[in-house]
Amino acid sequence: MANIWLPPVEYVATLPRATAYACLYFTDTRGRPFQLRASYDTELWQWPGGNMDPGETPWETAVRECHEETGITFAGEPRLLGTHFVTDRGEDWPANHIGFVFDGGELTDEQIAGVVLDPEEHSEYRLRTLDEWEREMEPGEFTRLAGTDRARRTGVPFYLETGSEGDRP
Repeated sequence: MANIWLPPVEYVATLPRATAYACLYFTDTRGRPFQLRASYDTELWQWPGGNMDPGETPWETAVRECHEETGITFAGEPRLLGTHFVTDRGEDWPANHIGFVFDGGELTDEQIAGVVLDPEEHSEYRLRTLDEWEREMEPGEFTRLAGTDRARRTGVPFYLETGSEGDRP
């Protein structure tokens, strides 16, 4: 098959579609993961983060969303813990979804006490051990939490695929 050169606009139109999200993973000083309960789905626990806006980098998205959702102004350096690739989100979402999970470090008791949630997005926050989170969360969501926590402890980033064939850590 001969290589056919396409102008950039035409070539880009042939590529797979994807949206992206970015978030910050925090623990308290005892190592317990900090998570937010989604207002629109009470079974869903999330980290401060959200979808990228046009012109933003993943890092800018994570920092902006963290401030919007918790009131925390994060001033640390970017440290990527892992990447999450989501396929097959159904007919209502005709694109893959790529996630960037950054290390937010440890929150002090004062920072935790100062968290202000956006009630449109989250109804509460909790700090729990991994064992406690495992009992609370859906298995696929817990796989992402456990992989993120392991990446923080070991310094080895994780890669996770989620889709119609299940989760692959």
